[in-house]
Amino acid sequence: MTTNILFAANSERWSVYEPHLRHALDSQKIDYTLGTDMPKDQVDYIIYGPGLSEIEDFSAFPRLRAVLNLWAGVENIVKNPTLTVPLARMVDEEGLTQGMVEWVTGHTLRHHLGMDAHIVNPDHEWNHVAPPLAAQRPVTILGLGELGMACARSLRQLGFPVTGWSRRQRSIAGVTCYSGPDQFHRALDGAQIVVLLLPLTPDTENTLDAHAIGRLAPGAVVLNPGRGPLIDDGALLAALDSGRLSHATLDTFRIEPLPAGHPFWAHDKVTVTPHIASETRPASASRVIADNIRRGITGKPLQHLVDRDAGY
Repeated sequence: MTTNILFAANSERWSVYEPHLRHALDSQKIDYTLGTDMPKDQVDYIIYGPGLSEIEDFSAFPRLRAVLNLWAGVENIVKNPTLTVPLARMVDEEGLTQGMVEWVTGHTLRHHLGMDAHIVNPDHEWNHVAPPLAAQRPVTILGLGELGMACARSLRQLGFPVTGWSRRQRSIAGVTCYSGPDQFHRALDGAQIVVLLLPLTPDTENTLDAHAIGRLAPGAVVLNPGRGPLIDDGALLAALDSGRLSHATLDTFRIEPLPAGHPFWAHDKVTVTPHIASETRPASASRVIADNIRRGITGKPLQHLVDRDAGY
C-alpha cells in the first residue's frame, strides 16, 4: 500500500529537501507519494516545519499516523489540541547534534582562550598573559538532552570540568550531573562559562535570571544556542553593564530575526549569531525522517517521540 507523505513547509525548503527525502525514502524501499499538496483524507505522515507551515487543524487529516518535526524544538506545535497522533522531534546526530557541538565547542574555546583580544588589537599591545588551562575553567551546561550530552562529552574530552543540569537525572562519564529544582543552583555555583540548551517550556522561561546569574563566577560568560526566552534579557544586560558577566554570545532570541534597534546589536559585550548553531541538514535529517516512516509502516515504535506533558 502506498504511503502518502505531505511536506508541510514553504516552497523554498521543498526545493532543497525534495531530492534528499526521495533518496532517503527510496533507500528504505518505501512505496510512497511525496508532495506539498494532496487530499487531506489521504495523508499518512506530515513532515512539519514550525513557522513555515499553514497547518493548524490536524484533525482534518483522518488517516494521519504521525507528525515528523523538521527541527529539534517543538514548542510551537506540542500544545496544539488538534494534534492527537504521535509527534516526533528531530534528533540527528550526524547533522543537528554535530553542528551544535561545533558551535558550543568553538565559542567555549574562543572565550576560554581570550581570542577576541588577539583578533582585535588596534594598539598592537604585547600583553604576555597566557590563559588558564581548560582544567581551570569550569563549564556548566543547562539541559542534558541529546544536544547537551553531546556538548558535555566534547568539552570534557578537551579537559574542561563540566557540570550539567537537567530535569531528569543523567549519567555522563566524567561529568557532574545534577537534576531537579533543588539542585539547580548547585550546578551554577562558580561556573565561568554557562551554556543554555534547555527546551523552551513555561517552566524554563527566564531560567537565567538575576538570581541565577549571581551564582556564576564573577566575569562569567553566557552562551545561548538554545532558546531566546531562556534568558531574562534585562537581567543579562544589567549584569553585562555592571561587569558581573564579561560577555554573552547569543544565537537565539525572543524575536527573530533580532530587530535592528535591539540593545544586543550595539552592546560591546554581546556577540550575536543568526540562529546558526544547530541548523537542520537536509541530507541527514531526511534519513532520520525516512527511518521513522519505515518504522511506522512496519509496526515498530517511532523514535524521538515528544512527551506531551513535559513539552519536549
